[in-house]
This record gives sequence, structure tokens and C-alpha cells, in this order.
Amino acid sequence: MAKSAKASFRDSVVQYEQITREVGAKKFAPLYLLMGEEAYFIDRLGDLLADSILDETRRAFNQIVVYGSDIGAADVANHARQVPMMGGRQVIIVKEAQKLAKIDQLTAYARQPVASTVLVLCHKEKTLDKRSALYKALDANGVVLESVPPHDYEIGNWLNDFIRSKGFEMDTKASAMLTDHLGVDIPKIANELDKLVVSLPEGTRRVTADHIEQHIGISKEFNNFELTKALSERNFAKAMTIADHFARNPRENPLVVTVSTLFSHFQRIFIYNYHRWMAQKGKTPMPDDMTLARQMKLPTTFFLNEYKQAATLYPNAKVFKILGLIRECDMKSKGMGGGSADNGELLRDLLLKIILL
Repeated sequence: MAKSAKASFRDSVVQYEQITREVGAKKFAPLYLLMGEEAYFIDRLGDLLADSILDETRRAFNQIVVYGSDIGAADVANHARQVPMMGGRQVIIVKEAQKLAKIDQLTAYARQPVASTVLVLCHKEKTLDKRSALYKALDANGVVLESVPPHDYEIGNWLNDFIRSKGFEMDTKASAMLTDHLGVDIPKIANELDKLVVSLPEGTRRVTADHIEQHIGISKEFNNFELTKALSERNFAKAMTIADHFARNPRENPLVVTVSTLFSHFQRIFIYNYHRWMAQKGKTPMPDDMTLARQMKLPTTFFLNEYKQAATLYPNAKVFKILGLIRECDMKSKGMGGGSADNGELLRDLLLKIILL
């Protein structure tokens, strides 16, 4: 990836894994800039560096952790230039570096970092300006991680890689349940999975929907994954049963998440219908499954069969109307023309209108 290009979540994952390998091999850079909106990779690498560079005895003398709101950039540079006690290295970790006063004052140090110091800048919430002299110096003489939040269709692959790194596999439904419930909140997903793997019976190597329900508390029967599947099959009795459960448990099943999931679901049906129509007209060939999954923003091709079935039941003339109904429901849920209906009533009304189309 060119440094000037906009980083993607996949780029962040690759950078994170590369830095993790280098730290594991005891290959340390004098400067680390860990920046971006996704805090998970920044926190994990910050902790890894804190635990890996010095042994426990030397940490007491030669490792300090400061916060950007409590110190200025010039003071950080002065600390970094000091000689470590008892030789070896010193480590300075600046948390919340985005709050550093006059951060550009680190530029001179970043241009000529001290070989015996490892300076780690944990710059959350936003990126450092890549046009700045400071960024260019940090990039030239150190290691930069740009941590980008994932899109909803990217989280499934990351989740599966994460669980695999712990020696487990995860069923597709279990993965869908977890991402449906927690969205793209990587810290929450990682935390739940960390707790899950230590709770599993000895010898378990495959995480199932039953495990997710039992240990994390997400219903395997009543969730957005099952709701969209019921709609794909035009199983409206099941869809209304799920909606009733959501109405009784609104905190665990917020309408805003369900509405977003439904909109994405019918958007995908529209995309599949469009490609099929173009192929039938002889205008363009039907894309292969990998291309379709990428265009429909599906985590894997596994889900394509559901959309192929749904497309036969929902022609795009219906899909247009359904997307309009979903937008209308979303507006009502935000207080625009919804009257006195609660979220449970709004969802049931939306599903009923879809049924009657």
C-alpha cells in the first residue's frame, strides 16, 4: 500500500500482524506511531510493546507511561533523550497522544531518535496529518500503524481469523450471531471471545451457536440473522415470532440495528436481482460467486444461496417498495411521524407491510 493511499481495515490487520511478528522476534523500532479511529489494534500493540521490550526488573527503572493530557511534547522529547539506567533500553509510552500539547515539537526528535529509547505514541480517535513534518519523520525512522474501523461485511473474516489464532474454528451461524449482536465493535467481540474460549468444555475445538447462546447470552433463535433468513424464505410466522421477542427485549434487540440489518439485506437482494436481469438480457454475464459476494458485501460466499433463493421471491419491483418501507420505519423510530407507536409496534408494522406486498 502506498503511504499516500487511504488505508483500509484489511491494511490495518496486515500492519498489526506484521508488527506483532516483529515484536515477537524482539525486533524493535526506535519510534512507533499507533494512530487511528479503531482503538483495538492501538491498545493491543501498546500493551504488547509494554510487556515485551524490557524484562520486569528493568521496567521499574526504564519504562514510563504518560498521558498526552498531562505532559507536553517537549517534555516527552526530553525524556526520550535521557540515558537509560543500568544501560540497555528505555521505553516511553504516550497514551492519548492525540492530546499532546504542541505535538509538532516532537519533529526534531523523530528526525534523530536516540537508539537506546523506544518511544511509543498511542494516537487514538484520529490520524496524524500525513502531510506534516512530524508524520514524515516518524514514518521514515520508525513504524506506523494506521488503525481503521471495519465495515460490517469485513468483521466476519476478522472474527474467524481471531478465533483461529486461539486454536478454534467457528460455525457460520455462531459467527453471524456474534457480529449481528455486537456489530463491528472489535474490542467487545474480542473480549467476549476471550471469555468464551476459557469457558468451553475441555477438548472443544469448534464454537457453535449453542456455545454462543450458553456462554455469551445471545439467543440462537431470536436474532437479526434468523429474522432476515425468515424473510428470505417468506416464513412470516417465524419473522413475527422473532419480532415479538424483540419487542419484549428491546435493550438486547435495538430497532436501529434491526432496521439497518433489514436495509442491507434487501439491498443485497436488489444487487443479485440486477445482475441476474442483466445476464438474462444478454448485456453482461452473471458474475461468479466470489465477485457477487464482494459486490454484495458478504463476508463469505456461504450466504449466497440464501440470496439466490430470496431473489426468486422478491423481484426488484417489490424490493424498491420494501426499501422505502424500511426508510419510513427508520424515520418513525427517530420521532418523525411515528405517532405513539413503540419500537416493537413499528417493527411488527413493517414486517406486516412486507408480508402484504
